[in-house]
Amino acid sequence: MITSVLVANRGEIACRVFRTCRDLGISTVAVYSDADAGALHVREADAAVRLPGAAPSETYLRGDLIVAAALAADADAVHPGYGFLSENADFARAVIGAGLVWIGPPPAAIEAMASKTRAKELLGIAPLDPARVTEADLPVLVKAAAGGGGRGMRIVRELADLPGELESASAEAASAFGDGEVFVEPYVEDGRHVEVQLLCDAHGTVWALGTRDCSLQRRHQKVIEEAPAPGLPAALEASLLDTAVRAAKAVGYVGAGTVEFLVADGRAHFLEMNTRLQVEHPVTEEVYGVDLVALQLSVAEGGKLPPETPAPRGHAIEARLYAEDPARGWAPQTGTLHLFDVPGGVRLDTGYASGDAIGVHYDPMIAKLTVHAPTRDGAVRKLARALERARIHGPVTNRDLLVASLRHPEYTTVEALDTGFYDRNLPALTTAPEGGELASVAAALAAASARRGRFGGGWRNLRSQDETRTYGTYGGAGGGTGGGTDGRADGDHEVRYRPTRDGGYEVTAPEGVRVVAAAPDRVSLETAGVVRHFDVTAYGDGTVHVGGHRLAARPRFTDPREQTAPGSLLAPMPGTVVRVADGLAVGDPVTAGQPLLWLEAMKMEHRVTAPATGTLTALHAAPGRQVEVGALLAVVHAQASVPTDAQEDPSA
Repeated sequence: MITSVLVANRGEIACRVFRTCRDLGISTVAVYSDADAGALHVREADAAVRLPGAAPSETYLRGDLIVAAALAADADAVHPGYGFLSENADFARAVIGAGLVWIGPPPAAIEAMASKTRAKELLGIAPLDPARVTEADLPVLVKAAAGGGGRGMRIVRELADLPGELESASAEAASAFGDGEVFVEPYVEDGRHVEVQLLCDAHGTVWALGTRDCSLQRRHQKVIEEAPAPGLPAALEASLLDTAVRAAKAVGYVGAGTVEFLVADGRAHFLEMNTRLQVEHPVTEEVYGVDLVALQLSVAEGGKLPPETPAPRGHAIEARLYAEDPARGWAPQTGTLHLFDVPGGVRLDTGYASGDAIGVHYDPMIAKLTVHAPTRDGAVRKLARALERARIHGPVTNRDLLVASLRHPEYTTVEALDTGFYDRNLPALTTAPEGGELASVAAALAAASARRGRFGGGWRNLRSQDETRTYGTYGGAGGGTGGGTDGRADGDHEVRYRPTRDGGYEVTAPEGVRVVAAAPDRVSLETAGVVRHFDVTAYGDGTVHVGGHRLAARPRFTDPREQTAPGSLLAPMPGTVVRVADGLAVGDPVTAGQPLLWLEAMKMEHRVTAPATGTLTALHAAPGRQVEVGALLAVVHAQASVPTDAQEDPSA
């Protein structure tokens, strides 16, 4: 019988496993890097063991350190979570070899399926030979053989780009998973990403717990998932379930696993089998009324599954809340999560609580919000409204994108539910949210009320000039600093107001706004005969949260110190310089869009390119250098335009 479990993972993943362990009366052990010393999963565990360092390669990817930690803490079992070492057969063997219970599939099954290349070979599917890829094969997908989550994955549309993308994907895969093997396969444009949840015991019982649709993705990472996958023809769904069961039986699978497919033109293309629990498993749990972690533990103890798979009920949808700005290339954000409060009726899986810091070292996902309802329409409506009502105070997040996605007609009608959803719709989904103007009025009046409370003052016989305040709807460019330096004019709102004789306020711009009540934390405004109430919270970092709006007060005058030379490339986020283009040096000619260097932040690699054709006049980036948001990386002096009559040679 298992009495103590160490979870070889961090954040939301560890917290999720700990929750079930507590329910079952099992004690818990966390491991943590230096960057995670104060993290929620450390606080929630019964015991915790430090893994010195911050980089995953020094900490969470060190199987030897994790086994030693389990032995030191007197754990008798190890749960790998999902990610890091969860699909590492050598780690599973090391756990078993140390006399610990491994809460996962047999190492041989991991070995057979964890490598995507070997899994395809097992099913008779051969990857493409990179040396023999031709124009006729394009587009192709370069993919890491180990791991997942979009790491080590590149779409190649130009044959000349293939060698560089192979090198880049291999380097990223080696950093993320400790395995640089990559392979090439045909890229299916805009198919649906559908997967089957499996659970198998050691006595021959295999459950296929229905389908999930995970098509809404950015950078090959899932954003919104649901169960069951809507709109699948019955025959196709039966085929997916049958293929998944056959794959599990072929390798003697035991435990929880997932078989993934890309569905296009009515056909299913096998992608891979993930020999672990998936991030999106809560939607399956909600539909089937099971606890997959509890079942994993039971199977690891030798327990038998009931012969019949549980019956599904209703529909569940999960949204991943990320600290990122979708309008700026999904740039990850850092800073303090001042307040995180989700309405009742929503399942919350998270590794953060109010007051926690979101750092640069790991994935930017804050939480998963999952709802269940009798119908898909009911689940969509419930989740969208819950996201709107959630209080998420801190760095920029993708909350508005999630709400807009759930309400987009392509999603609600399932007409074009595929992996190209964000490629088609991102500009429309990232426009400034409605209501920013009134939210800015509320922020201005709340600030005025706070000043009045501190310093007194009010209406005077000699009418003073209007007070003016300007707010940016989205806040700062990154890092959660709230400085409001991105300057996106579509999110800026100027508010003008003056105090009145009765102790209230009159708004002179925008027009048509009547102040019903104003206090430092709550403002009521009337427009077109409708009164709306706004809860206002201001923080010392310059951000103001008004309902679901994140605002930043704009300075009245630009600070000359913030001006940068034309062509300056500033770090869009805090992170680490992982590569500089081969041979790049000051004085080199560069072309617009040419990759100059690569930053890694929050498990994602970000390419920094030349903003214009010209000359590299400064280069301050070097591999391994840690940079803060806004740090100067390089300067490109743009090439002077050439008169039209001299442009005989376009390459001149």
